[in-house]
Amino acid sequence: MAIKQPDLTINISNHQSSLQIFKAAASNFISSLSGKMFTFGLGLMLLDETHSAISFGINMIISPIVGLLCLVPIGNLIDTYPHKTILTGSLTARTLALILFAASINLFTATAKLIPIVLFLIIDAISTNINDTCYSAATHELVNAHNIQRLSSLTQSAISLFSILSPALGVGLYSLVGFSGFVILEIVATLASFGIMLTMKFHYHATNQFANSQHAPVTSHSQFAKFHSGLNYMRSRTMIKITILLSVILNFLYTAVTIGIPYILKDQLHTGNGPIGVLETGSAIGMLLGSLLLTLLPPTGQKRLFLKLIIPVLILDSQILLLGVLFMTSQSPTGYALLGSFIMGILAFALVILNITFQVYLQQTVPTKLLGRVVATLTTVNSSIMPIGTLMFTLIFQSTTHGGLVLIINGILLLGYTLLLLRPLNQAIHSEQP
Repeated sequence: MAIKQPDLTINISNHQSSLQIFKAAASNFISSLSGKMFTFGLGLMLLDETHSAISFGINMIISPIVGLLCLVPIGNLIDTYPHKTILTGSLTARTLALILFAASINLFTATAKLIPIVLFLIIDAISTNINDTCYSAATHELVNAHNIQRLSSLTQSAISLFSILSPALGVGLYSLVGFSGFVILEIVATLASFGIMLTMKFHYHATNQFANSQHAPVTSHSQFAKFHSGLNYMRSRTMIKITILLSVILNFLYTAVTIGIPYILKDQLHTGNGPIGVLETGSAIGMLLGSLLLTLLPPTGQKRLFLKLIIPVLILDSQILLLGVLFMTSQSPTGYALLGSFIMGILAFALVILNITFQVYLQQTVPTKLLGRVVATLTTVNSSIMPIGTLMFTLIFQSTTHGGLVLIINGILLLGYTLLLLRPLNQAIHSEQP
């Protein structure tokens, strides 16, 4: 059965859309760059203070847990109240949390510093979750339908660019200003991003779904009932269900790449830190090129959707396999760095094309009043599987001296799983064509 397309008739001109895209990209660049450097500085400070291996992984533990616990209220919140109001409250809370964190962090020493850090990271995870989901749900209020792909692509471009810049800037700034300087920089960046958001125009539909939100009583029963309606919608969409089946396994097996590359190169192949940085740079460049390509290409809507989704997945599968083959062959550190960065660049290029294509598809097919719950659910499902994958593959890599073989097996498993989903995915797309 064909799906009903969301109402995209809000009158937003191309000029207004271009201005909104510029502001959104600038806001994302500022917040992402400063946020990445702040997380890096936090990890270095914790490592200096506690000498604990968890220093750089604490946020990876907190964020998925917070996302899972806050899934229902955040999804409902974003589909109930005006998005600009929600963003104002979220950014205000994060700014106040940063100020309190800056004032209290030096009152604690050694491992006791984990107390204010964990409390801040919980607030930060909630705010980040709200902001990311809210911007996704508000896409139709910021740009017209013709510019949805440009907005998603330029947002991803900003994120990719900070991935290239933040490691070098983070090291330099930490040496220059220390962790206190990082906190001050993050406060300034949050206020700058906040100010840009306040200048953005959110065009609400004439039949505003937020009109009666303040008069509805909020109870735990109504919270779950409202969220359940979003789940029922997702269950009615075969395409979304197939995508969840694919993305969960993809994210699970991809954690082997994330944690495996530094471990294989440094501990098994003894190449040092240099090749690791080169591979990360190659990945960031691939992401940037992929997002810029989609920015330049004209939007094609849902035409050839099957090919636009499945080709990047097949490329991704094959690159994981090739990465494992590379690590199983005898190479110099330079060889691992050059060939590995090329493979990681192609892998990241395919991954960003896949992510943006699916994001645009959701924006074009999910009713605006349900977008918050749908995006929040998909994000939480995908991120919740990653800690399990991280734990499992950490144990696997530490129990073998052939880490490349683990990646080869992962690539083969992922390729086989993708082939199994080819027919169901194609049928789902055709069944939902308008």
